[in-house]
Amino acid sequence: MKGFISKEQHPFVVLLLLIAFILAGVFIASFVYAVFGEWLFGVGIFELERALRNPAEFPEGRDAIMFYQGVVSLFMFVLAPLFLIMALGYNLGDYLNWKRSPTLGLLLLSGLLIVLIMPANSVIINWNADVQFPEYMKGFEEWARQKETEAAELTKLFAKFVTVMELLVGLLVIAIIPAVGEELLFRGVMQKQLHRWWGSGHLAVWIAAAVFSAIHVQFFGFIPRMVLGALFGYLYLWSGRISVPIIAHFVNNGFTVLVLYLQQTGRVDMDIESTEPMPVYTVVISVVLSAGILYYLYQQFKELPLRTRSLESTSENVPEV
Repeated sequence: MKGFISKEQHPFVVLLLLIAFILAGVFIASFVYAVFGEWLFGVGIFELERALRNPAEFPEGRDAIMFYQGVVSLFMFVLAPLFLIMALGYNLGDYLNWKRSPTLGLLLLSGLLIVLIMPANSVIINWNADVQFPEYMKGFEEWARQKETEAAELTKLFAKFVTVMELLVGLLVIAIIPAVGEELLFRGVMQKQLHRWWGSGHLAVWIAAAVFSAIHVQFFGFIPRMVLGALFGYLYLWSGRISVPIIAHFVNNGFTVLVLYLQQTGRVDMDIESTEPMPVYTVVISVVLSAGILYYLYQQFKELPLRTRSLESTSENVPEV
């Protein structure tokens, strides 16, 4: 696709264009649901909110909402950033990947890291879930608590995986599409443009991670989600391959869906949604192993050679760590 937007646009303008492409994606996704949703599930687009509040009134309401969520995520997070990159005239592979592919072992280790870091992250989750805001922010705290309740209700509706088909749909909508789309958007476009703007990889990683966390509108889980987003950001900054944070993100979401399936089918007794911290010894082991693997990945990714085509493209495509 030949670009119809100049590559020389200021990063701020590119980020504004990203927002415009996202909004266009939401509009198109809503149109797609309006065309197919009622036909497939008997739930019109203007009935989705009522189906969410009164699921008993709409027997197909859960499937309709899951379908809507999948379509919106696809257009908003996957297609919007991809079309923006192409509209700027870049080759997708060259723009998103400026280093050569890592070994399969490094990719798998990046995914394993996400599982190993969970006990350590449970301490941050517990602290953030119980945080108290000052009196002058009481209004915000009440609003944030309400959003947490709404998110919990939505999770209860979505998180029903008692058949293999429900598991596969859950993995697609909750793990695969968000992993690909959110990494394309927040790391592939936003983080790269922030890096280009400010010249600091660390600042770009953390700002993109903060926006990534804020967009979920769950402020009593803001810090652990931001830390996770920063981890994805550093994996991308070090590896120069968008596939690395995508795999890590997929493991994070997919592990949760899989454990919920195993729990609901009676195969394991584990509350993956608990905000309680895990035992101290598991946290210590988690910190030690995670730190060791992080350092090892950093060293290995640092040695990956740059791709020739990336070197031949504009310098902004080859961020410096």
